[in-house]
Amino acid sequence: MVKPEQGPASSPQQEASPAAAEADNAAAPRLRVQVVYAMPDEVWLRQVEIAAGSSLQDALAASGFSEAFPQIDPIAAGVGVFGIRRQADYVLADGDRVEVYRPLVFDPMESRRRRAAHKARRQS
Repeated sequence: MVKPEQGPASSPQQEASPAAAEADNAAAPRLRVQVVYAMPDEVWLRQVEIAAGSSLQDALAASGFSEAFPQIDPIAAGVGVFGIRRQADYVLADGDRVEVYRPLVFDPMESRRRRAAHKARRQS
């Protein structure tokens, strides 16, 4: 049996059509996650759809957080999922809530010392 001739090794490969690429993206598993930043007077909340296996950093980028708050570096400020601090490369699950934390206005230990001292003065 004779094999058909194959074209030269350097022949250009066909590119996938935009519709085919979109169909591939649609078939890939997706996650829905929320990105939240709570300010003293309002809450910024975005629900984003990202590819399965995406990181916390990917969700922040997809949410537009850096565009909305260019003065804040969320990773330096602190980020977490459902109240548990996480690193930027943490892999998210469907339904996760990514939280960007604000810096503390005061030192909690110092505040506790002041309350204890105030209570001690009131009892004397």
